[in-house]
Amino acid sequence: MKFPMLRVMLTGMLAGLLPACVGGRPDNLGARNGTLSPCPSSPNCVSSQATDERHRIAPLAFRGDPDRAFTRLKQVLGRRDDTKIIEEQAGYLRVELRTTFFVDDGEFLLDREQRVIHVRSASRVGYSDLGKNRRRMEEIRRAFTQAEPKS
Repeated sequence: MKFPMLRVMLTGMLAGLLPACVGGRPDNLGARNGTLSPCPSSPNCVSSQATDERHRIAPLAFRGDPDRAFTRLKQVLGRRDDTKIIEEQAGYLRVELRTTFFVDDGEFLLDREQRVIHVRSASRVGYSDLGKNRRRMEEIRRAFTQAEPKS
């Protein structure tokens, strides 16, 4: 009889803690003058516009038409089970990236002249993400590159 009661108590405690893992949507994101928000000092963020090596990640490079490249990125993101597009503007995407307990925020900004798409991914809560944001952005890069039309 004790086991079911313990299970109910643990389930209730876990259900109460889960919202803290998700966190609210930040209100400081978005492209401003061709720049994404800088990463905080914590290691749970990567950005192709970061100047320090701890946070720096390469942008998504492409050849050809910038609008087609951006459409290809949207298709790649749309095929991911963990990704939901939250905001879409011309040349800018904001997404939520989900894991079992956490939600991270991703951003993609088209730079037509440089022929790259800048990326940023950051955890909403906590200090370390154990490299999850970097790994996820590299997965997206591989899928984006593989989907590039052969010329």
